[in-house]
Amino acid sequence: MSCALVNHLSVIVVTIFTLYALLFVLFLSLKYALNTLTLLQPDDWHAHLRDGLALKRTVPDLAKQFARAICMPNLVPPVKTVEEALAYRERILAHVPEGLNFDPRMVLYFTDHTPPDEVRKIKDSEFVNAIKLYPAGATTNSDNGVSEIRKVYAVSEQLEKHQVPLLLHGEVTHNHVDIFDREKRFLDEILSPLLKQFPKLKVVLEHITTSDAANFVLEQDRNVAATITPQHLLFNRNDMLVGGVKPHFYCLPILKRQTHQTTLLEVATSGNPKFFLGTDSAPHAQHAKENACGCAGCYSAPNAIELYAQAFDQVGKLERLEGFASIFGADFYGLPRNTSTITLVKEENTVAESFDYLDGQKIIPLHAGKTLQWRKV
Repeated sequence: MSCALVNHLSVIVVTIFTLYALLFVLFLSLKYALNTLTLLQPDDWHAHLRDGLALKRTVPDLAKQFARAICMPNLVPPVKTVEEALAYRERILAHVPEGLNFDPRMVLYFTDHTPPDEVRKIKDSEFVNAIKLYPAGATTNSDNGVSEIRKVYAVSEQLEKHQVPLLLHGEVTHNHVDIFDREKRFLDEILSPLLKQFPKLKVVLEHITTSDAANFVLEQDRNVAATITPQHLLFNRNDMLVGGVKPHFYCLPILKRQTHQTTLLEVATSGNPKFFLGTDSAPHAQHAKENACGCAGCYSAPNAIELYAQAFDQVGKLERLEGFASIFGADFYGLPRNTSTITLVKEENTVAESFDYLDGQKIIPLHAGKTLQWRKV
């Protein structure tokens, strides 16, 4: 065999190996691209952190997931003034782990006796962004809530005037109304008349759970939006009740039928800016959940963005997650979008069975011991 032929063959072999190497690198690059997701840093527009010793657990869990969070005011006693909200914010900031930039955004607790001039104080505050209306008795620590919507029309007028968001727990509390119908009744009997009286009122219907609520929001102008939790996207009442009662799925508003879950997934993944992330993560010690009268609330903070990624991935809409998690809420509140990013990797991620909570107690996270398909790195 001539030297020229040998050299020619050598060039061919080297070329083939180079092509294979390039194809292999391309394959790995594509595989990495298909199995990673980079998002603008998300925010949680509805979270419960509690107070005191609970903050040692709840603040780091939430701060590792989100840049900002709307921190709900249903403490004991509730946070009713701007001054109280700012003091609560300082208590939260004291528990943010070193190296994390976490910005708690505060909310006042709406009562029958909230003075109208408190709205101007909210508007002028750098860190207080909204007021939260709990119908009296609707959920945890809501006994001081609004007893009759017309009693707070003077404050609502100021909220509309100053464009301060009104956050709503959208359920009636009449004992004779079926628990699965309370959201729909709230829309018909309270929210519709309120918006008729104050059509420019800026409203967030929190943690919606029904097709009725989703469609209601879609029918309103841009001043009405909604948050959706991970549990209402991933689960329905069968998950809570079939095969035995599972208390860690119990929350308020309660999980509804699968048909409602399907609608929530459709609107959450639609790219419509009226719908954005709000975990409603709510901590309760294990013994308070697992008893004859278990507390309402799912603790999703430690794995929140992975739970949402799982829900969006299940319907093939991962490309819509960034808007829902990182953009639409900031835009609605008139706050700047975050500029930092996070990365999610598609790999098995087992949710912890429990976490330490308070003094020697445990807290059970949502989906404890189960495997998610995404992990925040």
